[in-house]
Amino acid sequence: MAVPANRFGAAIVSPAQLKTIQEVITFLVFAIFSTVYLKTPPTWAQGLGFSLIAAGAFFIFQAPR
Repeated sequence: MAVPANRFGAAIVSPAQLKTIQEVITFLVFAIFSTVYLKTPPTWAQGLGFSLIAAGAFFIFQAPR
């Protein structure tokens, strides 16, 4: 199912952007699961790491100059 989704998605965004979307969603789901189910909220260091990944996603989605 991922291959057709990637084929359709690549018509709209680049493969790097698709991978970035996947990673951001994965980290968000992990943070929610960790906090709600495992009762272990992310630490400040993990929050900083997630913030750096979000900053990377911001730059990935900037239009090429």
